[in-house]
Amino acid sequence: MATEVLVPVLGESITEATLGEWLKQPGDPVKADEPIASLETDKVSVEVPSPVAGVMGAHAVQPGDTVSVGAMIATIDAGDGAPAKTAAPEAGSTAAPAPAPAAAQQEAGGNVDAAALSPSVRRAILEHGVDPATVKGSGKDGRLTKEDIVAAASNKPAAAPASAPTQAPAAAPAAAGGERREERVKMTRLRQTIARRLKEAQDTAALLTTFNDVDMTAVIEARTKYKDLFEKKHGVRLGFMGFFVKAACMALKDIPSVNAYIEGDEIVYHDYADISVAVSAPQGLVVPVIRSADQMSVAQVEKTIGDFGKRAKEGALKMDEMKGGTFTISNGGVFGSLMSTPIINPPQSAVLGLHRIEERPVVRDGEVVVRPMMYLALSYDHRIIDGREAVTFLVALKNAIEDPTRLLIDL
Repeated sequence: MATEVLVPVLGESITEATLGEWLKQPGDPVKADEPIASLETDKVSVEVPSPVAGVMGAHAVQPGDTVSVGAMIATIDAGDGAPAKTAAPEAGSTAAPAPAPAAAQQEAGGNVDAAALSPSVRRAILEHGVDPATVKGSGKDGRLTKEDIVAAASNKPAAAPASAPTQAPAAAPAAAGGERREERVKMTRLRQTIARRLKEAQDTAALLTTFNDVDMTAVIEARTKYKDLFEKKHGVRLGFMGFFVKAACMALKDIPSVNAYIEGDEIVYHDYADISVAVSAPQGLVVPVIRSADQMSVAQVEKTIGDFGKRAKEGALKMDEMKGGTFTISNGGVFGSLMSTPIINPPQSAVLGLHRIEERPVVRDGEVVVRPMMYLALSYDHRIIDGREAVTFLVALKNAIEDPTRLLIDL
């Protein structure tokens, strides 16, 4: 008896998703609650668990297909989750032998189901011109990985010249830059949503960016002095984001319009600070929210950000963790950015962009000295935030970072 696998409830207002990839192929044994597929929504990726133990049945949809909540995407055949034994054919039987599992076919050089390959593997196959049927997979259940294709390409021997026929036709001239390929890959639902929301922000808000720079000397010295004790006590590394989140919360109290947004013909102000933190994930940029960050300690902020980063890479962030947020901080400095103009995260009205720390000559007390400096960028909606307020906010944040004692005495 087969059990249907249905698309689970994905969260409030989310009615459909895109099938990312199959984690189990037909004939694979599965355990109850074991992930068998991944779904991509407009916010996060989620895994679909098997409702029962058994053997993976037929796939009803393929990677890239759009599926609705409650739709059937596969079946699980009854069993104990162990590979079924093939009965020996009776004497004189003409029945064909059962097909070998996908991994065995692959090892033997058989055909490989292209639909079962991940997008990165298919891209590597196109780039390196490797026949996947000749490569033994090292991934789970014998599946091919991108590294398998790259390794096979580096070990692929040069093709031996074939004996030319008596009158060979003239070969077409090779392109000067070698063979040129193109590949069309459908945008993930998350990437489509990111693109739509960023364009909406440009079309709706009156965006403007103001800049400042901050001397990181005091924060770096505090971090160097206390990082070992901090990690020993709190079990998390002391980074710079904890300081910036707390400094932003303090500045938001002084300039409440930066922490507000427009709804219809009204301005919605908040007496709390829910800080959205831009985190890089394999599917794109995601923005989980630190709730009531203004009530947290630096240690609590660092723990929360560290947890977000880890689970973003694993695709384990939850829908509710993406909702809300009154202000966003985006740290492009981790990728080496010197300066940028970040785009606000609607319906929020402002976003703070952090950048790389770089030693530069500055004047202090009439003398030129070298200091570790960082450019700060505040993009804001000019419909609700005046230039004076934006600059005042950035200066307040700069003063708190350059003199972290202000964070303790709320100055």
